[in-house]
Amino acid sequence: MTFIETLKNRRSIYALGKNIDGEKAIAAIKEATRLSPTAFNSQSGRILVVTEDAQDKLWNSIVAGDLEATMKEQGATEEAIANTKEKLAGFGKAYGTVLIYEDQDTIKDLQEKFDFYAENFPVWSEQGTGIVTMNIWGALTEEGIGANLQHYNPVIDADVAKAFDIPANWKLRGQLVFGSIEAPAADKEFISDDVRFKVAK
Repeated sequence: MTFIETLKNRRSIYALGKNIDGEKAIAAIKEATRLSPTAFNSQSGRILVVTEDAQDKLWNSIVAGDLEATMKEQGATEEAIANTKEKLAGFGKAYGTVLIYEDQDTIKDLQEKFDFYAENFPVWSEQGTGIVTMNIWGALTEEGIGANLQHYNPVIDADVAKAFDIPANWKLRGQLVFGSIEAPAADKEFISDDVRFKVAK
């Protein structure tokens, strides 16, 4: 599979199951993280992979509980809360979730060492998050594993950190849910190249 073919095959898959080789998936996640480029080779990305009981705890206990409390504070209806819980239960049926973090201590150290670029390091950190996320997603795609990306941070940050002993300097940036593909993604439409691209010579 070429890189472009991997990009074409990478889609947001929401119907996910547990029928994958977990060890192979985790090996791919580790290697994709290790090989992802970062500004100043900071390697500031940090990863928590949850599976099995931890996967169920994440989505059906922690995220469901935190979101229900937040939605009630915001005046959401019981129907809206029930629909959200149903969606979260679907994520819980997947094999696992990659929780993607950025080490804030690494960023602060770089800001102190290279004060001329201090204001850029948080921006470059976010770019690093995007790179490692897509590289992990692509690596899983090449293994025939489906995934979808969620962002329930910062609502869930404190309870996830407490449940899984996450260091205080790790900042949660996204949750990549992954598992066996139980139903394909819908067709995807693309806007015209004329709108998105310019070429100058």
